[in-house]
Parts: sequence; structure tokens; C-alpha cells
Amino acid sequence: MNDTPKPETVDDLLVDMSKRVRGLRAARGMSRKDLSKHADISERYLAQLESGQANASLGVLWRLADAMGVDLINLLVNDEQVPRTNAPLWRLLQSLSAKDQLRAYEILVRRFGSRDNAARHGVALVGLRGAGKTTLGRQLAADAGVDFVRLGEVVESVGGMELWEMFSLAGQKTYRRAEREALQTVINRPEPVVLEAGGSIVSEPATFNLLLANFYTVWLRAAPHEHMERVLGQGDTRPMEASEAAMADLKRILSERESDYGRADAVVNTSERGIDDCLTELRRKAARHLEPAGSFTGQANSGGR
Repeated sequence: MNDTPKPETVDDLLVDMSKRVRGLRAARGMSRKDLSKHADISERYLAQLESGQANASLGVLWRLADAMGVDLINLLVNDEQVPRTNAPLWRLLQSLSAKDQLRAYEILVRRFGSRDNAARHGVALVGLRGAGKTTLGRQLAADAGVDFVRLGEVVESVGGMELWEMFSLAGQKTYRRAEREALQTVINRPEPVVLEAGGSIVSEPATFNLLLANFYTVWLRAAPHEHMERVLGQGDTRPMEASEAAMADLKRILSERESDYGRADAVVNTSERGIDDCLTELRRKAARHLEPAGSFTGQANSGGR
């Protein structure tokens, strides 16, 4: 039975809705400026709505949901209150501890899924920018003798434009469709690959489930300040334009996505560790999922993550 308290007043309802809008925006990796543009509402009004100070009309909520590529119901009720296709199964899972839920998931996957090594297409790395996906992924692929594929580049090929153009001109929904098609393109390749997935892929359940079903997935995890430092180290100074707000957004994004990232098959924490150390752990966990392509005889190169 769901113990989530229901809002008692209109103000309570507005506060709850503001949290859902902020959370969904963070999970989608959208800035307030981007969401206001694609939802065709002012950034100032969106800020008021996200702080629980605006009573949005149904039309505004519909435009927000459409811009983020989610169902309107996700803005109106808590996820725990959304009816499930199989209510008895959902109630059973809800009654289990987190540890038993994971065990139940593994049992269901073994019985009904296709997550065995033979059915998989390589190793996928997920996590926020700055976690080490590119540096570690390239070296892992080189050691195994397989291709390293950046899903974002495949999305650009499928969509016929750069990612920033796709988000700016076509919006979130177009990007998500192209992302799903791009992932299927990679899955259709005959040989295993090391795939660098976009950090926000977890916010599109169908696409993320497709990734989990077809790749051995590793979450490269890092502390928020290290994500920020590494992005700055890559020459991107945009986070410094509003560093406090950027860090707050980063922490919110990590919080919203943590449970989804946690569905990965393995986790490698890259915080306060050298590349060689992280790569050794990643090789050990990923080796059998890239067989028989490589023997992992290569050595890690030095450099920044």
C-alpha cells in the first residue's frame, strides 16, 4: 500500500508539482532556459512555477510535459501513485526491501530477459559528463580490440545535425527519437563495442531498458565536485558563469538519476582515483562481455579523465 502523503491544500499541491517539474527537468538534463523555450513559457514564470508560487493552467502543464517528452500524468501525480499494468506484481515489489527487490529483478531477468553474455553487444558506460566515460571507454576498447562508439555521434548521424542544433531547433522529443534509433543502430552491429551513452539516457525508460537488455552496463560514478572540475579541465568554462547554480543543478541531476544509474550491472567509482586504477577495475568487470574480441593485454595510458 502506498504511504505517500496526499496534499491537503492547494498550496501543498503546488509545492508537490513544483518538485516534480524540477525533478523531471533535472532528470532530462534540461536547463530552465531550454525548457522555457520549448514549452513556450517565460523563464521567469517557469522559475515561479518551480518554486511553488505559480498556479499553472492545464495548457501550461501540457506544454511542459510535451517539451520534456513525458506524460502529463507525471506532472500531476507522484510516480508511486501512477497505476501499474500489473497491480499485484507492483504491490509485491513495493513490499520488498531494496536488497530483495534487486534479487527479484535478477530472477526475472534470468527467466524472461536476454541479458546473458551471448545476447549482448558489448559494454556500455553511463554516468554524467566528467565521470570518465570517454577516456576509460577508449582505452577499454583499444585493449579489447573493439570499436569505441559515442552514442551522441551516432545520434548526430541519424538526425542529420549536431546535438545542440537538435535540442535548439527540434526539441527534446526529436532528440529522444533519434537517440532510440541510434541505439538500435549500434545494437545491429555484428561485433561487440564499447559504447559511451549520454548521461541523460536514463531519463527515457524505454531507451534505457533497451540499453540494459543489450549491453553489460557500467555506471562510472564520481562526486559532484569532481564532475565539475573535470568538465572545467576539458576547457568548458560555462559552468563558471553561474557556479553556485550550476553545482546545485548538478547535485539535483545526480540525485534524480541515482536510482536509475544504480540499475547498471556494475559500478566503478572514479572519484579520487587514477586512470590506471579505474581501468584495471573496469577491465576486470567488463572482460568477458567483450570476448572473444580481445585479450585485454593493453596498458592504460596516462592522462586526464
